[in-house]
Amino acid sequence: MIQTFVGAEVYLPGEIADTTVTMQDGRIVEIGGPVRGTQIGARDMILAPALIDVHGDAFERQVMPRPGVFFPMETAVLETDRQLAANGIATTYHSITLSYEPGLRSVERGRTMMQAIMNLAPRLMVENRFQLRWETFAFEALDTLDWAMDAPLTPSLAFNDHLSMAMRSADTVMQERPFEHSPEFKIMDLSDAALFEKRYRKHTERSGLDYDDHKALVHKVWNRRAEVVETLQSVAAKARAKGIPMLSHDDTQAETRRFYNSIGASTSEFPMTMGPVEQARTNGDMIVFGSPNAVRGGSHIGSLGAGDMVEAGLCDALASDYYYPAMLAAVDRLDREKRADRSTLWSLVSSGPARAMGLDDRGEIAVGKRADLVLVDWPKGQTPAIQGTWVAGRAAYRAIPLAA
Repeated sequence: MIQTFVGAEVYLPGEIADTTVTMQDGRIVEIGGPVRGTQIGARDMILAPALIDVHGDAFERQVMPRPGVFFPMETAVLETDRQLAANGIATTYHSITLSYEPGLRSVERGRTMMQAIMNLAPRLMVENRFQLRWETFAFEALDTLDWAMDAPLTPSLAFNDHLSMAMRSADTVMQERPFEHSPEFKIMDLSDAALFEKRYRKHTERSGLDYDDHKALVHKVWNRRAEVVETLQSVAAKARAKGIPMLSHDDTQAETRRFYNSIGASTSEFPMTMGPVEQARTNGDMIVFGSPNAVRGGSHIGSLGAGDMVEAGLCDALASDYYYPAMLAAVDRLDREKRADRSTLWSLVSSGPARAMGLDDRGEIAVGKRADLVLVDWPKGQTPAIQGTWVAGRAAYRAIPLAA
C-alpha cells in the first residue's frame, strides 16, 4: 500500500519544509515527489517523526488506579497502549520497576505485565517495549532479568538505587549524596524511627505492608549492600553481551556516572546535578530529562531544570516520565520560551531517544526509515494536539475534530 502526505509542514532532519512524504510497506520511500497511491491531506498541519519514549511509568495508573486497587493486567495494557497512540508515541519503553518490595512494583507484578505485553502484541497499536527498571538491591529480580533480556523486542536496563537514596544520613541532601557505593556515603541512624517513617511513608503505602513489616524488610535488604556492586556488574555484563542499552538513574556525582559508564551504561537518566551531566558529556554519553520537568518549569524535587539543560545543549532526549502528554507539551513550552529551534526541540522526543536506545531505523523523516509519523495540529500561539499517529505506515490513531 502506497500513501502520500500532502500539504503538511514537514520536520526533516535539521530543517522544516513544505513537501510531500510517501510511505510504502512500512517505510518512507520518497520525500518531495509526486502524489502516489492514497493521498493523506495534511494542510495546515505538521508532519513529524513519531515520539519515542525511553522512560514512562504512567501505566501504573491503569494497573492500580486507586491505592491498593488493582485492575486486570490485560485491561491495563490495552488502555495504556491506546493512550500512547493518542499522544503520538509510536515506540515506548515501559519503565517496569523490579523491586524487593511487594505490591505495585514487585518482581511478580512486573513479570506479569511484561508477559501480558508479549501476549497482546498482535493487538497493540504501538510498539511496546520494556525498560527493566531494576532496583539494584533486588536480588529477587535476577531470574526475571535473565528472562526479560530475551524478550522479542530488545528491552533497556536502568540501574536504580532508591534504597540508598532513602538510607542516606539525615544531614545529606538528596541531590548532594555521594556515589552510593563510595566509602564517603554516610547512612542514616537505623534506630531513628521518625526519620525512617518520613522517608518511607510512600513506599510503605505502595508495598501494602504495615509499617513494622516494611521496616524489617528494608533492613534485611540493606544488609545485602556489600554484594550489590558485584551483582550489578554481573547483570551489566549479560546486558552488554545481548546489546541491551543501559541507563543509570538519578545520578548525583561525576563518580557515579564514571562508574556506570565503565560497566556499559552509556545514558544518564534524570541526572540531579551538573557533575554527572558534565561527566556524561566528557564520556560522550546520552543525557535524558523528564518532560514534566520541562512543562512545569523545573524539577518538583529541586534537581536540575530540564529547560535550562535544553537551552545549554545538555539534554539529548525528553521522556514522558509519569505523564504521557508531557512530551508534546514540553516541546510546546520550550518552543514558547525559545529554548531552542523547533527542529532541535522535536529531536528531543524523536531522533535523540532513538540514538539512546540504538534504534537506527526510526526517529527521523528520511528515505529508508520506518514510517513512524505523527500529524500535529499546532495553530500559532495555541496548544498542539496529535491528529494522527502512524506506526510502520499503519494508522494507529486518527482524530477528526468537530470543526473539520
